[in-house]
Amino acid sequence: MAEPVNQDIAELMQRYKQKLEGQLGGPLRQEQPQEAVSKEYLEFRKEILPAHMGWYERLCNLSEKLLAIKPDKAREQEIIESLQITHLNITPAGASSFAFLTPLAVILLAIFLSMAFLKSFFFVIFFIITGLSLIKPLGKIPLFLANNWRLKASNQMVLCIFYVVTFMRHTSNLELAIRFAADHIAPPLSLDMKKVLWDVETQKVATVKESLEIYLETWRKWNIEFIESFHLIESSLLEGSEETRVSALDKSLDVILTETYERMLHYAHNLKSPITMLHMLGIILPILGLVILPLVVSFMKNVSWYSISLLYNVGLPIIVFYLGKNILARRPTGYGDTDISEFDEFKKYAAVTLKLGSKEITFTPLWIALLIGAALFVVGFSPIVMHWFIQDETNLGIGEIDERSTCLRSYCLLDYRKNEIGQSIGPFGLGASLLSLFVVLAFGFAIGTFYRLKSKKVIDIRKNTEQLEQEFASGLFQLGNRLGDGSPAETAFEKVGRSMEGTISGNFFQLVGMNIRRLGMGVSQAIFDKKNGAILYFPSKLIESSMKVLIESVRKGPKVAAVALMNISRYVKEIHKVNERLKDLMAEILASMNSQIKFLTPVIAGIVIGITSMVTTILGKLTVQMQQIAGEGAGSEASSGLAAGFFGQGVPTYHFQIIVGIYVVQITYILTIIANGIENGSDKLNERYQMGRNMIRATMLYAVVSTAIMLIFNLIATKILESNVL
Repeated sequence: MAEPVNQDIAELMQRYKQKLEGQLGGPLRQEQPQEAVSKEYLEFRKEILPAHMGWYERLCNLSEKLLAIKPDKAREQEIIESLQITHLNITPAGASSFAFLTPLAVILLAIFLSMAFLKSFFFVIFFIITGLSLIKPLGKIPLFLANNWRLKASNQMVLCIFYVVTFMRHTSNLELAIRFAADHIAPPLSLDMKKVLWDVETQKVATVKESLEIYLETWRKWNIEFIESFHLIESSLLEGSEETRVSALDKSLDVILTETYERMLHYAHNLKSPITMLHMLGIILPILGLVILPLVVSFMKNVSWYSISLLYNVGLPIIVFYLGKNILARRPTGYGDTDISEFDEFKKYAAVTLKLGSKEITFTPLWIALLIGAALFVVGFSPIVMHWFIQDETNLGIGEIDERSTCLRSYCLLDYRKNEIGQSIGPFGLGASLLSLFVVLAFGFAIGTFYRLKSKKVIDIRKNTEQLEQEFASGLFQLGNRLGDGSPAETAFEKVGRSMEGTISGNFFQLVGMNIRRLGMGVSQAIFDKKNGAILYFPSKLIESSMKVLIESVRKGPKVAAVALMNISRYVKEIHKVNERLKDLMAEILASMNSQIKFLTPVIAGIVIGITSMVTTILGKLTVQMQQIAGEGAGSEASSGLAAGFFGQGVPTYHFQIIVGIYVVQITYILTIIANGIENGSDKLNERYQMGRNMIRATMLYAVVSTAIMLIFNLIATKILESNVL
């Protein structure tokens, strides 16, 4: 029967088509069907996608127009999956073209600049190797972006299941439950949940279940427990009895909590080897190289400070960052904190506010950071400026008279020296070396101040909110008991508030009760009123969603509301318990990484700088001694050239310290990102807060240790040379 019906429909469509062609005077144009995407989705996507992803989109599309390079089929499928996760509007060919053309542009530009200005073949070789090395990492950018997206989304997965289960306990409607979860979880998982609904609204798929299944397939490789939990939620819709329906919902939350813990347990066990390799490659081996480097540069005339800088400030940080990203890519998705600074109501706390009388001036912390950085940089750069304005022979020294020193004193401020061809190089002086620490402090303090001011107020709010949420579980339980005893919601709030007096949760319940009793508001208005609602003073998505569940369930009776609140209380406690167990798993590894960031790296680097300063001082004074041995009759410049040719002028401690200090800042920055990623996933707020603390502490410790060691070692070197031991 189906085939004749289809033929009739086809004949009917053909007759109407011929009739339309006759009226229009020509054949109808066949257009390819376009995917329907809602305007709301596009606007939300524009708001949530980071700026760097927008730039990446444009560059990839431009690269594809210039030269389209198609990846192989296996890699193409991998890139397509990553692009679907990140909602990027590019093709695999565009990503591959960008990965090839960008290194090519870097190589050509670097070769031109090196030959035109630097006139150094070393830079040509370095940038050719660097450009070729960038092809593979740049080709993996879609994978890294997808992994970052997954890490961010994973932080909300447990809460997503929690919100869906909480809503469906009192209203068995999957579409409304997904909408409820999308309204209360943070981006980017909220974008994914809205995309599930929008695909149904735009008729891309027929049902919510079908749309959800398509979305869940994107997580099959990385988070099977998320899929299992949603399947249990879907199965609850088919259960006949209320008891089995609720049991399926409870089981879904248990599944994601239990399996998340097990996956993190395996990850923690397998993390020791990669972290050890990262520690060796990023800290131990570079520091050991720094110990030997002062001797190498002192006896090799062709080694320059910018060659060392390219290795330590460009090559090594890129390698360490790439290895760290690979470690984070293997992190299983799980539970984490939300970056509340992304919400509009908290953005004002990320700015600096100054009160001038009755007026308030708000500005970004970037200006304070730049001011601090510029002031410190000027002090650190002062030896170079002083050299521009005074004669080379004037090196400004302090201490006792020392004929072997270029400044005729024990310690020189500048100490510029002549090389074999008569060029002035330096500064080698102890004073200049100490002043160079201000350059490192400029970078460390500027970065640290920016992140600290940007995150301090917001992190305090989140900590208070977390404390409130922990107390709130017991408050919800008590509120549920009051409702279960038959008390109306209007009076239950005030009773619970009095019983919890002195706590943050008690203040919330009391405020709701006061709004009801004094202002004559209903329960919903007392909580969510835009001017006087209690939720305004207790910013928490968990509290907001719990109260919305209360408002919805209380309409079905106080008994239903009581059960809903008690189950929310139990869920909150279970989530907190699993989160504490996960932190306990990572405690040992994170303690090791934090010790590297806060103590080992700055201290070891500071000691190396002290050794470098001592070696440079000794070799500088030995050069003068060799001039005296060679005899004044041979000519001071010739003797100086002979001595310099034997020892080599080496790299001034001034430049060497800046290279090492900036490397300390870079490695602190990278290790902070990795440590936070291992512990919290993609928690940008905590990352910024830890960055502010670690950067200031590590930079200050490095500067203090370097200053102390340089002074002590130079004093020892001077005493040894004065006693003619050498």
